[in-house]
Amino acid sequence: MINFSSKAQGSKKSLEVGDMMPAFSLKDQDGNTFNSADHIGKSMMVIYFYPKDESMVCTKEACAFRDDFDDFTKAGAKVIGINGGTVASHKAFEQHYKLPFTLLSDPGDKVYKLFGVKGSLFFTGRKTFVIDLHGKIVYTHDALLEGRAHADESLKYITAAHK
Repeated sequence: MINFSSKAQGSKKSLEVGDMMPAFSLKDQDGNTFNSADHIGKSMMVIYFYPKDESMVCTKEACAFRDDFDDFTKAGAKVIGINGGTVASHKAFEQHYKLPFTLLSDPGDKVYKLFGVKGSLFFTGRKTFVIDLHGKIVYTHDALLEGRAHADESLKYITAAHK
């Protein structure tokens, strides 16, 4: 008898370079549904998971992505932030710091679990994934206390890949 087994996408293992991005749908800061599958083939995606709106490191991270937003756009990448905060919390965060990118509400951390992003202490994790036009993960950055580095290192990867 042949036994077929497969790893569940929602397993404890963090997704890494070479893995395909799992499909997901979440509400953005305006209450609109964002379907990941709708963006494959249209632009690269920089998906960053962060613990909390308005916290110190998360604010530095969001502002770094904001400050480099034009460079990400010129390189053909769409920036998307995800955490378990509410749509209203994301809207307030967006307005407070004039964030020009999509923030997705992940109640129950379902998409966190799909990507296998690990938490630390009492916080959900901080990890960034760069997804290519085919939906494949081509770069990751994982540093809980280095918010600015997530934008810097992802942008370095994307611009080097386009040379």
